[in-house]
Amino acid sequence: MKSLLALLSLIALPVMAAEPTLYGRYEYIALPEIGGEVLKAKMDTGALTASLSAKDIETFKRDGEDWVRFRLATKDASDKVYEHKIARISKIKTRSEEDDEEEVVAPTKRPVVDLELCLGDVKRTVEVNLTDRSNFNYPLLIGAKALREFGAAVNPARRFTADKPDC
Repeated sequence: MKSLLALLSLIALPVMAAEPTLYGRYEYIALPEIGGEVLKAKMDTGALTASLSAKDIETFKRDGEDWVRFRLATKDASDKVYEHKIARISKIKTRSEEDDEEEVVAPTKRPVVDLELCLGDVKRTVEVNLTDRSNFNYPLLIGAKALREFGAAVNPARRFTADKPDC
């Protein structure tokens, strides 16, 4: 009996992962560090990183570290200038035309900052790259890395399933 118990203790039991929270293709997300703005966001499993619509993006040095200053490029945004320490610079590959295979397109460099985001009643700090998304319907794109931080799964048939942000 003792050897049977010893044998059973060696068998690895499967670890049950927490079930992801199911969100819709579009959700409201608050930005506590950006004046508490609440933006409509597209939950995009095909994108790796999150992107925030910003304009007048300018990098600078402060105490030997890289920082960025910017304004939100969203509908009805104030003219307020925000400053954040840069976490890293991302290189985004742009697609060239299929017919023009010889054309080499240099990757676009974007500053990435660590920002607190609030989705429903869950607050997480995620990496967000800054780029002008004013030509898109949604000023905030939530990519796969941020979705993992939130423990999120996306049902593309649903929209705005989480309550308004309350963090």
